[in-house]
Amino acid sequence: MTSPIKLAIVGVGKIVYDQHLPAITGQAADYALVATASRNNTIDNVPSFPTIEAMLAADPSIEAVSLCMPPQYRYAAARKALAAGKHVFLEKPPGATLSEVADLEAFAAAQGVSLFASWHSRYAPGVQPAKAYLAEQKPTAMHVIWKEDVRQWHPNQDWIWQAGGLGVFDPGINALSIVTEILPSAVFLTKAALEFPENRDAPIGADLHFQDADGVKVHAEFDWRQTGKQSWDIIVTTAKGEVRLADGGSRLWINGDEQTLPKEAEYPSLYQRFAEIIRAGKSDVDVAPLRHVADAFMLGQRKVVDAFHD
Repeated sequence: MTSPIKLAIVGVGKIVYDQHLPAITGQAADYALVATASRNNTIDNVPSFPTIEAMLAADPSIEAVSLCMPPQYRYAAARKALAAGKHVFLEKPPGATLSEVADLEAFAAAQGVSLFASWHSRYAPGVQPAKAYLAEQKPTAMHVIWKEDVRQWHPNQDWIWQAGGLGVFDPGINALSIVTEILPSAVFLTKAALEFPENRDAPIGADLHFQDADGVKVHAEFDWRQTGKQSWDIIVTTAKGEVRLADGGSRLWINGDEQTLPKEAEYPSLYQRFAEIIRAGKSDVDVAPLRHVADAFMLGQRKVVDAFHD
């Protein structure tokens, strides 16, 4: 029987309490949570340390590390963990820049350890059935509506509005991770408009236009000012009808018929995948969603809008 992987978490916050911890504790055969490093928070009955350096020095038996701090600070922590011979799980987005992630991927290979750039929305239960259908029925157009209330999901989180925090692309990159997973051909950004609050360094809204080599168009609308019902929808037109993913990929309609989907949760599936690549001795580092975000910042027209205050 394979022993559980001795896992540590760096950066204990809302996403860890809501998603990572339940996923890890639900997979006792695969993981033993042995340590955390965080400036502000702890997990009951788990040894805690103020920094990743202190944690790694205190417990050399740690085999893998999940990095859940903001992306602006993830590269340095990942390098330290990889240098210590630890497998590394990167929360999304995997880094603040594409260059950082490329360097980490090469360094992980040199160290002989696994690196996982996780995209939790790809593990929503409707994503793989939609991908399978679109592999048979070529898309002719796609419309993405990803609109939510930042005050509900990221209250008083200043880092997300700072340069490198991505702003509305923090949720929007979830949509892009699904788009890049289900489309049978690659798409490329052709036009974008980004709305920046006058008092923030990251956008609150984005309007994006893509197309593939055959001219199939994708239009994506991201907004952080949504009130009431939140919108996480992807509608794909094909010659044989329409595919609609709703609620972030947890529900799927094909030609108007809602599909029966497996009751799979995203983060348990992520941790299953992380265990798989560790035991297989490989990495899983797809940066396609982050590349689209970088392209949007490069190509997008910048518009200044009203100041945003929590």
